[in-house]
Amino acid sequence: MNFIGATTDSFIKYYNDNIPASFPRATVRILKKFQALYPGLFKESAEWTINKHRKKLMDWLSSYRDENLNERKR
Repeated sequence: MNFIGATTDSFIKYYNDNIPASFPRATVRILKKFQALYPGLFKESAEWTINKHRKKLMDWLSSYRDENLNERKR
């Protein structure tokens, strides 16, 4: 899966299963927002790969403030 493209659902499962519990979780809605903000990362394919997208998503999620995520934390 590191270099092989995966569906959004497969990527979410792998990503969420392999990050520390304290990190924000990926969701379909969040990944769609990420794709819209960074279309250049998906020029070759709309599929997700751990090698190409994981680190960038982790960095972005750490600074991303989603209203619904904040509501759940309260």
